[in-house]
Amino acid sequence: MPDFSSLQLIAPLLQSLEEAGYTQPTPIQSQSIPHLLAGKDLLGIAQTGTGKTAAFSLPILQYLANKPHKIEPWHARALVLAPTRELASQIYESLQVYGKHLGFFFSCIYGGVGQDKQVRDMKRGVDVLVATPGRLLDLMNQGFVKLGALEIFVLDEADRMLDMGFIVDIKRIIAKLPAERQTLLFSATMPTDISVLAQRLLKSPVRVEVTPAATTVDRIDQKVLFVESSKKTRLLCNLLVQESVDHVLVFCRTKRGADRLVKDLTKEGIGCAAIHGNKSQGAREKSLGNFRSGKVKVLVATDIAARGIDVDGISHVINFDLPNEPESYVHRIGRTARAGKEGTAISFCSASELALLHGIEKAIRKKVPVDVAHEFHTQGFMGDRPVASTIFNGKKKVELPKPEAEEVETLKAVIREVTHVSPKRLAETPRPLAKTLESSASRTALRRPVNLGELRPSRRVKRPAGLAPAHQKSHSR
Repeated sequence: MPDFSSLQLIAPLLQSLEEAGYTQPTPIQSQSIPHLLAGKDLLGIAQTGTGKTAAFSLPILQYLANKPHKIEPWHARALVLAPTRELASQIYESLQVYGKHLGFFFSCIYGGVGQDKQVRDMKRGVDVLVATPGRLLDLMNQGFVKLGALEIFVLDEADRMLDMGFIVDIKRIIAKLPAERQTLLFSATMPTDISVLAQRLLKSPVRVEVTPAATTVDRIDQKVLFVESSKKTRLLCNLLVQESVDHVLVFCRTKRGADRLVKDLTKEGIGCAAIHGNKSQGAREKSLGNFRSGKVKVLVATDIAARGIDVDGISHVINFDLPNEPESYVHRIGRTARAGKEGTAISFCSASELALLHGIEKAIRKKVPVDVAHEFHTQGFMGDRPVASTIFNGKKKVELPKPEAEEVETLKAVIREVTHVSPKRLAETPRPLAKTLESSASRTALRRPVNLGELRPSRRVKRPAGLAPAHQKSHSR
């Protein structure tokens, strides 16, 4: 396997890499660095944790070292655009490590903090600017950042940028870039929007793809646990007390849900902290610092921080709520099994999240194994993926093909969770559930599931006629 010296890197960079303990390049680095040193545009597709930051940072630093010139005030020679504050901070820190023997000026611009220091940095000019789109545009509009002399532009985590709604900001920034520049675009997935953006942004790019888009790291042991929404917290507490569960990252769908989960875990005596968009930058950095140092065992996060968390030694990633976007699943579980280590990804799935699970399995192109060895396993709600199901149509049983069968099983679980009808009573009802499936509202609910525990009364699934709650006595006989 080649080492960094075989990539024709200059001595100061090799010295920094050696001092940092890096000896061999990752696949994305060994494939990208030669093309970038040759000045070519690049489209890089790689999962999180594969070493993308060094793949673009090292060629940028070598280019700047080989072509030194005075930097004008308010200008930058290279710009790296990142979607989150955490990711921007980590890229900035990596640049400082790699460029420690080169004497370059770096600056990191993001929101959530005062802009005074950022403005002072830009006043003298910087070699490499790392920024998030919102704060960068803000300072550009105030005249504190000018991009007319930019030589290298890097768009990192491009698909996440689009997911977070930054496409308009990105277009405004691109409009201010000079025509003559080297452009790098990195993305973990390659949806259509990213392909269109790449065609507009890149000139005859080299495409480097170290793993197929939307696949998961092979070293991660994935499993899904079927559990009712109301029992997820108790199941999580049971998992967290196990000895093998050491450094845990838990993902929630909402900021309010993350705060509520931290409160519940704290009551159980489990050290934890939350990180999400409503937290100040200081609070986010404190939570990350406590998690890195081991002061807290559990870090609860939302998807906005999914790609901005770079902590060594995360043993488990737990999806307390399944993500709405299948691609986010890949980025979430990519926080573990880094640097050649193994890791475990556990996903909780309630009845209302089955459609999300199907979407994830389609995206990663494999079934996630079901773990039934826990006391909260939900019996009969999807079982071990039945290939067909039987419902009553009057007095006649109707055998359904697999796709319709899964919809019926899903709807049964939804109705049972809302109406508290026992599985036995639901199976014995003579009224056909097929009529309910035919309604557009029910089909929409199956495609876009909601958290049943948070439904308002007006949005509850209508109980089929003839079904009474299990705790009520039926007098229809």
